Amino acid sequence: MAVVQFLFVTTWTIYVIFLPKLLQTAGLPATLTPLILLVDQLVFMAMDIYVGVAADRAQRTIGKIGPLIAGTTLVSCLAFLLLPFAAGSGVVAPAAVLGLTLVWTITSSALRAPPWVLLSKYAAAPSVPRMNMLMLWGLTAGGAIAPYLGVVLKNTDPRLPFVLSSLTLLAATAGIIYVERHLKSSPLAPVESTAPAADVAGKSMHFLLGLLLLAVGFQIHFSVNTAAQFLRFAKPDGLEWLMPVFWIGFGIAMVPGSALCGRYGTLQVMAVSAVLGALGAFASASAGSLGLLIAAQGVAGGAWGSMLMCAFTAATAAGRTGREGLTLGLMFAVLAAATLGRIATVMSGAPKQPDLAAAFSWLPTVCWLGGALLIGALAMGKRNATPAAA
Repeated sequence: MAVVQFLFVTTWTIYVIFLPKLLQTAGLPATLTPLILLVDQLVFMAMDIYVGVAADRAQRTIGKIGPLIAGTTLVSCLAFLLLPFAAGSGVVAPAAVLGLTLVWTITSSALRAPPWVLLSKYAAAPSVPRMNMLMLWGLTAGGAIAPYLGVVLKNTDPRLPFVLSSLTLLAATAGIIYVERHLKSSPLAPVESTAPAADVAGKSMHFLLGLLLLAVGFQIHFSVNTAAQFLRFAKPDGLEWLMPVFWIGFGIAMVPGSALCGRYGTLQVMAVSAVLGALGAFASASAGSLGLLIAAQGVAGGAWGSMLMCAFTAATAAGRTGREGLTLGLMFAVLAAATLGRIATVMSGAPKQPDLAAAFSWLPTVCWLGGALLIGALAMGKRNATPAAA
Protein backbone atom coordinates (compact mmCIF):
# COMPACT_ATOMS: atom_id res chain seq x y z
CA MET A 1 0.00 0.00 0.00
CA ALA A 2 2.98 2.30 0.49
CA VAL A 3 3.88 1.62 -3.16
CA VAL A 4 0.32 2.54 -4.14
CA GLN A 5 0.63 5.84 -2.25
CA PHE A 6 3.96 6.55 -3.98
CA LEU A 7 2.46 5.89 -7.42
CA PHE A 8 -0.63 7.97 -6.62
CA VAL A 9 1.54 10.98 -5.72
CA THR A 10 3.60 10.39 -8.87
CA THR A 11 0.51 10.40 -11.10
CA TRP A 12 -0.63 13.63 -9.46
CA THR A 13 2.79 15.19 -10.12
CA ILE A 14 2.67 14.11 -13.78
CA TYR A 15 -0.84 15.55 -14.05
CA VAL A 16 0.24 18.93 -12.67
CA ILE A 17 3.35 19.02 -14.91
CA PHE A 18 1.46 18.33 -18.13
CA LEU A 19 -1.92 19.97 -17.45
CA PRO A 20 -1.02 23.34 -19.05
CA LYS A 21 0.27 21.59 -22.19
CA LEU A 22 -2.80 19.33 -22.37
CA LEU A 23 -5.10 22.33 -22.11
CA GLN A 24 -3.28 24.13 -24.91
CA THR A 25 -3.36 21.03 -27.12
CA ALA A 26 -7.12 20.80 -26.53
CA GLY A 27 -7.56 24.43 -27.56
CA LEU A 28 -8.03 25.76 -24.03
CA PRO A 29 -5.91 28.49 -22.41
CA ALA A 30 -3.13 27.27 -20.10
CA THR A 31 -4.22 29.99 -17.68
CA LEU A 32 -7.10 27.69 -16.69
CA THR A 33 -4.62 25.44 -14.86
CA PRO A 34 -4.87 27.05 -11.39
CA LEU A 35 -8.67 27.14 -11.63
CA ILE A 36 -8.84 23.45 -12.56
CA LEU A 37 -6.49 22.55 -9.69
CA LEU A 38 -8.76 24.57 -7.40
CA VAL A 39 -11.81 22.62 -8.59
CA ASP A 40 -9.86 19.40 -8.08
CA GLN A 41 -9.46 20.19 -4.40
CA LEU A 42 -13.15 21.06 -4.04
CA VAL A 43 -14.01 17.68 -5.55
CA PHE A 44 -11.53 15.96 -3.22
CA MET A 45 -13.14 17.65 -0.19
CA ALA A 46 -16.55 16.20 -1.07
CA MET A 47 -15.39 12.84 -2.38
CA ASP A 48 -12.99 12.10 0.50
CA ILE A 49 -15.89 12.08 2.95
CA TYR A 50 -18.22 10.21 0.59
CA VAL A 51 -15.67 7.52 -0.32
CA GLY A 52 -14.61 7.19 3.32
CA VAL A 53 -18.20 6.50 4.35
CA ALA A 54 -18.55 4.11 1.40
CA ALA A 55 -15.50 2.22 2.66
CA ASP A 56 -17.14 1.91 6.09
CA ARG A 57 -20.32 0.65 4.45
CA ALA A 58 -18.42 -1.89 2.34
CA GLN A 59 -16.61 -3.07 5.45
CA ARG A 60 -19.92 -3.63 7.28
CA THR A 61 -21.89 -5.19 4.40
CA ILE A 62 -19.49 -7.35 2.38
CA GLY A 63 -16.55 -7.35 4.78
CA LYS A 64 -14.13 -6.17 2.08
CA ILE A 65 -12.70 -2.80 1.05
CA GLY A 66 -10.22 -3.95 -1.59
CA PRO A 67 -12.78 -4.40 -4.40
CA LEU A 68 -14.07 -0.84 -3.83
CA ILE A 69 -10.52 0.55 -4.05
CA ALA A 70 -9.48 -1.53 -7.06
CA GLY A 71 -12.73 -1.09 -8.99
CA THR A 72 -12.80 2.68 -8.60
CA THR A 73 -9.10 2.92 -9.37
CA LEU A 74 -9.68 1.04 -12.64
CA VAL A 75 -11.97 3.86 -13.79
CA SER A 76 -9.50 6.44 -12.45
CA CYS A 77 -6.53 4.94 -14.30
CA LEU A 78 -8.53 4.63 -17.52
CA ALA A 79 -9.50 8.32 -17.37
CA PHE A 80 -5.92 9.32 -16.57
CA LEU A 81 -4.51 7.19 -19.39
CA LEU A 82 -6.91 8.73 -21.95
CA LEU A 83 -6.20 12.35 -21.01
CA PRO A 84 -3.25 13.00 -23.37
CA PHE A 85 -5.02 11.18 -26.22
CA ALA A 86 -8.24 13.17 -25.70
CA ALA A 87 -6.29 16.45 -25.88
CA GLY A 88 -5.70 15.89 -29.60
CA SER A 89 -9.19 14.66 -30.47
CA GLY A 90 -10.29 17.73 -32.45
CA VAL A 91 -13.48 19.67 -31.79
CA VAL A 92 -14.47 17.46 -28.85
CA ALA A 93 -11.05 17.86 -27.19
CA PRO A 94 -11.99 20.65 -24.71
CA ALA A 95 -15.02 18.77 -23.37
CA ALA A 96 -13.16 15.45 -23.38
CA VAL A 97 -10.17 16.80 -21.42
CA LEU A 98 -12.32 18.58 -18.84
CA GLY A 99 -14.64 15.58 -18.51
CA LEU A 100 -11.83 13.06 -18.08
CA THR A 101 -10.11 15.35 -15.58
CA LEU A 102 -13.28 15.46 -13.49
CA VAL A 103 -13.73 11.67 -13.68
CA TRP A 104 -10.10 11.12 -12.69
CA THR A 105 -10.36 13.50 -9.72
CA ILE A 106 -13.60 11.94 -8.46
CA THR A 107 -12.44 8.34 -8.73
CA SER A 108 -8.87 8.89 -7.49
CA SER A 109 -10.35 9.69 -4.08
CA ALA A 110 -10.49 5.90 -3.65
CA LEU A 111 -6.72 6.01 -3.10
CA ARG A 112 -6.85 8.57 -0.32
CA ALA A 113 -8.87 7.49 2.75
CA PRO A 114 -9.82 3.84 1.90
CA PRO A 115 -6.27 2.36 1.97
CA TRP A 116 -5.84 3.72 5.49
CA VAL A 117 -9.23 2.23 6.41
CA LEU A 118 -8.01 -1.12 5.14
CA LEU A 119 -4.84 -0.80 7.20
CA SER A 120 -6.72 0.10 10.38
CA LYS A 121 -9.11 -2.81 9.87
CA TYR A 122 -6.38 -5.43 10.17
CA ALA A 123 -3.53 -3.76 12.09
CA ALA A 124 -3.34 -4.18 15.85
CA ALA A 125 -3.83 -0.83 17.60
CA PRO A 126 -0.25 -0.61 19.02
CA SER A 127 1.21 -1.10 15.52
CA VAL A 128 -0.88 1.63 13.83
CA PRO A 129 1.72 4.44 14.22
CA ARG A 130 4.42 2.25 12.66
CA MET A 131 2.08 1.15 9.86
CA ASN A 132 1.13 4.78 9.17
CA MET A 133 4.84 5.60 9.03
CA LEU A 134 5.36 2.95 6.34
CA MET A 135 2.39 4.22 4.33
CA LEU A 136 3.59 7.81 4.61
CA TRP A 137 7.02 6.79 3.37
CA GLY A 138 5.30 6.16 0.04
CA LEU A 139 3.95 9.72 0.04
CA THR A 140 7.35 11.01 1.12
CA ALA A 141 9.16 9.31 -1.75
CA GLY A 142 6.60 10.67 -4.20
CA GLY A 143 7.02 14.19 -2.87
CA ALA A 144 10.80 13.94 -2.85
CA ILE A 145 11.10 12.97 -6.53
CA ALA A 146 8.56 15.56 -7.72
CA PRO A 147 11.26 18.19 -8.54
CA TYR A 148 13.20 15.62 -10.57
CA LEU A 149 10.09 14.58 -12.49
CA GLY A 150 9.48 18.21 -13.36
CA VAL A 151 12.94 18.43 -14.93
CA VAL A 152 13.08 14.98 -16.57
CA LEU A 153 9.58 15.03 -18.08
CA LYS A 154 9.49 18.68 -19.10
CA ASN A 155 9.87 18.04 -22.84
CA THR A 156 8.54 14.47 -22.95
CA ASP A 157 5.54 13.32 -24.96
CA PRO A 158 2.86 13.14 -22.22
CA ARG A 159 1.35 9.93 -23.59
CA LEU A 160 4.26 7.78 -22.38
CA PRO A 161 4.30 8.85 -18.69
CA PHE A 162 0.50 8.87 -18.55
CA VAL A 163 0.24 5.32 -19.90
CA LEU A 164 3.10 3.92 -17.80
CA SER A 165 1.98 5.53 -14.55
CA SER A 166 -1.65 4.48 -15.09
CA LEU A 167 -0.83 0.84 -15.80
CA THR A 168 1.70 0.64 -12.95
CA LEU A 169 -0.72 2.18 -10.45
CA LEU A 170 -3.52 -0.13 -11.59
CA ALA A 171 -1.33 -3.21 -11.21
CA ALA A 172 -0.19 -2.19 -7.73
CA THR A 173 -3.72 -1.34 -6.61
CA ALA A 174 -5.07 -4.67 -7.88
CA GLY A 175 -2.67 -6.32 -5.45
CA ILE A 176 -4.68 -4.84 -2.58
CA ILE A 177 -7.43 -7.41 -3.29
CA TYR A 178 -4.89 -10.21 -2.84
CA VAL A 179 -3.54 -8.60 0.34
CA GLU A 180 -7.00 -8.26 1.87
CA ARG A 181 -7.91 -11.84 0.98
CA HIS A 182 -4.70 -12.99 2.68
CA LEU A 183 -5.41 -10.91 5.81
CA LYS A 184 -9.11 -11.71 6.01
CA SER A 185 -8.50 -14.53 8.48
CA SER A 186 -6.20 -12.37 10.63
CA PRO A 187 -6.96 -12.64 14.35
CA LEU A 188 -6.09 -8.95 14.68
CA ALA A 189 -9.25 -7.86 12.87
CA PRO A 190 -11.29 -5.82 15.40
CA VAL A 191 -14.95 -6.19 16.26
CA GLU A 192 -17.30 -3.85 14.41
CA SER A 193 -18.38 -0.73 16.24
CA THR A 194 -21.94 0.54 16.47
CA ALA A 195 -20.96 4.14 17.30
CA PRO A 196 -23.21 6.61 15.41
CA ALA A 197 -21.45 8.42 12.57
CA ALA A 198 -22.56 11.86 13.80
CA ASP A 199 -21.12 11.16 17.26
CA VAL A 200 -17.74 10.16 15.84
CA ALA A 201 -17.63 13.20 13.55
CA GLY A 202 -18.69 15.56 16.32
CA LYS A 203 -15.92 14.43 18.66
CA SER A 204 -13.39 15.01 15.87
CA MET A 205 -14.17 18.67 15.17
CA HIS A 206 -11.69 20.07 17.71
CA PHE A 207 -8.99 17.82 16.30
CA LEU A 208 -9.85 18.70 12.69
CA LEU A 209 -9.64 22.44 13.41
CA GLY A 210 -6.17 21.97 14.86
CA LEU A 211 -5.20 19.82 11.88
CA LEU A 212 -6.45 22.53 9.50
CA LEU A 213 -4.09 25.06 11.09
CA LEU A 214 -1.20 22.61 10.85
CA ALA A 215 -2.00 21.80 7.21
CA VAL A 216 -2.23 25.48 6.27
CA GLY A 217 1.14 26.02 7.93
CA PHE A 218 2.63 23.22 5.82
CA GLN A 219 1.10 24.49 2.57
CA ILE A 220 2.38 28.03 3.07
CA HIS A 221 5.80 26.94 4.33
CA PHE A 222 6.63 24.40 1.63
CA SER A 223 4.62 25.44 -1.43
CA VAL A 224 4.86 29.23 -1.03
CA ASN A 225 7.96 30.04 1.05
CA THR A 226 10.54 27.27 0.65
CA ALA A 227 11.65 27.87 -2.95
CA ALA A 228 11.93 31.60 -2.35
CA GLN A 229 13.97 31.02 0.80
CA PHE A 230 16.43 28.75 -1.03
CA LEU A 231 16.73 31.25 -3.88
CA ARG A 232 18.19 33.74 -1.41
CA PHE A 233 21.36 31.59 -1.36
CA ALA A 234 21.18 29.30 -4.43
CA LYS A 235 20.49 29.47 -8.16
CA PRO A 236 17.19 28.24 -9.63
CA ASP A 237 18.78 25.13 -11.14
CA GLY A 238 19.78 24.05 -7.63
CA LEU A 239 16.20 23.82 -6.38
CA GLU A 240 15.76 20.25 -7.62
CA TRP A 241 18.48 19.22 -5.14
CA LEU A 242 17.42 21.49 -2.28
CA MET A 243 13.63 21.09 -2.22
CA PRO A 244 13.78 17.36 -1.26
CA VAL A 245 15.58 18.31 2.00
CA PHE A 246 12.16 18.92 3.54
CA TRP A 247 10.97 15.43 2.52
CA ILE A 248 14.16 13.78 3.73
CA GLY A 249 13.50 15.24 7.16
CA PHE A 250 9.88 14.16 6.82
CA GLY A 251 10.82 10.53 6.22
CA ILE A 252 13.51 10.33 8.90
CA ALA A 253 11.55 11.90 11.77
CA MET A 254 8.59 9.53 11.46
CA VAL A 255 10.71 6.68 12.84
CA PRO A 256 11.22 8.16 16.33
CA GLY A 257 7.81 9.82 16.10
CA SER A 258 6.00 6.51 15.72
CA ALA A 259 7.89 5.08 18.70
CA LEU A 260 7.16 8.11 20.88
CA CYS A 261 3.42 7.86 20.14
CA GLY A 262 3.21 4.56 21.98
CA ARG A 263 5.12 5.90 24.95
CA TYR A 264 3.75 9.42 25.43
CA GLY A 265 0.48 9.48 23.48
CA THR A 266 -0.36 10.43 19.90
CA LEU A 267 -1.84 13.87 20.58
CA GLN A 268 1.02 14.84 22.90
CA VAL A 269 3.63 13.92 20.28
CA MET A 270 1.61 15.74 17.62
CA ALA A 271 1.50 18.95 19.70
CA VAL A 272 5.24 18.85 20.47
CA SER A 273 5.99 18.17 16.79
CA ALA A 274 3.95 21.24 15.86
CA VAL A 275 6.05 23.38 18.22
CA LEU A 276 9.24 21.99 16.65
CA GLY A 277 7.78 22.70 13.22
CA ALA A 278 7.09 26.29 14.23
CA LEU A 279 10.72 26.63 15.33
CA GLY A 280 11.90 25.12 12.04
CA ALA A 281 9.71 27.50 10.03
CA PHE A 282 10.94 30.47 12.07
CA ALA A 283 14.56 29.42 11.55
CA SER A 284 13.95 28.98 7.81
CA ALA A 285 12.52 32.47 7.50
CA SER A 286 15.41 34.05 9.40
CA ALA A 287 18.33 31.84 8.24
CA GLY A 288 21.46 33.78 7.35
CA SER A 289 23.20 31.08 5.31
CA LEU A 290 22.40 28.13 3.07
CA GLY A 291 23.69 25.65 5.66
CA LEU A 292 21.39 27.00 8.36
CA LEU A 293 18.47 27.05 5.94
CA ILE A 294 19.03 23.40 4.96
CA ALA A 295 19.12 22.39 8.62
CA ALA A 296 15.97 24.40 9.38
CA GLN A 297 14.14 22.88 6.42
CA GLY A 298 15.09 19.41 7.62
CA VAL A 299 13.66 20.21 11.06
CA ALA A 300 10.46 21.64 9.58
CA GLY A 301 10.04 18.62 7.29
CA GLY A 302 10.69 16.19 10.12
CA ALA A 303 8.18 17.97 12.33
CA TRP A 304 5.51 17.88 9.61
CA GLY A 305 6.20 14.17 9.05
CA SER A 306 5.67 13.48 12.73
CA MET A 307 2.54 15.68 12.81
CA LEU A 308 1.00 13.89 9.84
CA MET A 309 1.86 10.42 11.11
CA CYS A 310 0.24 11.31 14.46
CA ALA A 311 -2.78 12.78 12.67
CA PHE A 312 -3.43 9.54 10.78
CA THR A 313 -3.03 7.53 13.98
CA ALA A 314 -5.38 9.82 15.93
CA ALA A 315 -8.00 9.83 13.14
CA THR A 316 -7.91 6.03 13.00
CA ALA A 317 -8.31 5.80 16.78
CA ALA A 318 -11.22 8.26 16.74
CA GLY A 319 -13.18 6.07 14.34
CA ARG A 320 -12.00 2.67 15.48
CA THR A 321 -13.73 0.47 14.84
CA GLY A 322 -16.22 0.62 12.01
CA ARG A 323 -16.09 4.41 11.40
CA GLU A 324 -12.49 4.81 10.30
CA GLY A 325 -13.60 5.80 6.80
CA LEU A 326 -15.63 8.71 8.15
CA THR A 327 -12.88 10.12 10.35
CA LEU A 328 -10.14 9.54 7.78
CA GLY A 329 -12.33 10.99 5.04
CA LEU A 330 -12.89 14.10 7.15
CA MET A 331 -9.15 14.33 7.72
CA PHE A 332 -8.38 14.12 3.99
CA ALA A 333 -11.07 16.73 3.33
CA VAL A 334 -9.32 19.08 5.76
CA LEU A 335 -5.99 18.50 4.00
CA ALA A 336 -7.69 19.23 0.66
CA ALA A 337 -9.18 22.43 2.12
CA ALA A 338 -5.70 23.60 3.11
CA THR A 339 -4.40 22.85 -0.40
CA LEU A 340 -7.36 24.71 -1.89
CA GLY A 341 -6.60 27.71 0.31
CA ARG A 342 -2.97 27.72 -0.82
CA ILE A 343 -3.91 27.54 -4.53
CA ALA A 344 -6.43 30.36 -4.11
CA THR A 345 -3.83 32.44 -2.27
CA VAL A 346 -1.25 31.95 -5.02
CA MET A 347 -3.87 32.75 -7.67
CA SER A 348 -4.60 36.04 -5.90
CA GLY A 349 -0.95 37.06 -6.17
CA ALA A 350 -0.83 37.96 -2.50
CA PRO A 351 2.51 36.21 -1.73
CA LYS A 352 4.26 38.38 -4.34
CA GLN A 353 3.03 41.68 -2.93
CA PRO A 354 5.93 43.37 -1.08
CA ASP A 355 3.78 44.50 1.83
CA LEU A 356 2.46 40.94 2.40
CA ALA A 357 5.64 38.94 1.72
CA ALA A 358 6.88 39.35 5.29
CA ALA A 359 3.56 38.15 6.68
CA PHE A 360 3.73 34.97 4.60
CA SER A 361 7.26 34.32 5.91
CA TRP A 362 5.97 34.11 9.48
CA LEU A 363 2.51 32.65 8.80
CA PRO A 364 3.64 28.97 9.05
CA THR A 365 5.13 29.65 12.49
CA VAL A 366 1.86 31.19 13.66
CA CYS A 367 -0.26 28.38 12.18
CA TRP A 368 1.86 25.61 13.66
CA LEU A 369 1.90 27.26 17.09
CA GLY A 370 -1.88 27.72 16.91
CA GLY A 371 -2.33 24.09 15.91
CA ALA A 372 -0.02 23.02 18.75
CA LEU A 373 -2.20 24.89 21.25
CA LEU A 374 -5.41 23.29 19.99
CA ILE A 375 -4.01 19.76 19.80
CA GLY A 376 -2.23 20.22 23.14
CA ALA A 377 -5.46 21.36 24.79
CA LEU A 378 -7.22 18.32 23.35
CA ALA A 379 -4.46 16.06 24.69
CA MET A 380 -4.71 17.64 28.16
CA GLY A 381 -8.48 17.28 28.18
CA LYS A 382 -8.24 13.63 27.22
CA ARG A 383 -5.63 12.94 29.91
CA ASN A 384 -7.66 14.71 32.61
CA ALA A 385 -10.80 12.83 31.58
CA THR A 386 -9.14 9.40 31.81
CA PRO A 387 -9.06 9.11 35.64
CA ALA A 388 -12.66 10.27 35.87
CA ALA A 389 -13.72 7.73 33.29
CA ALA A 390 -11.89 5.01 35.18
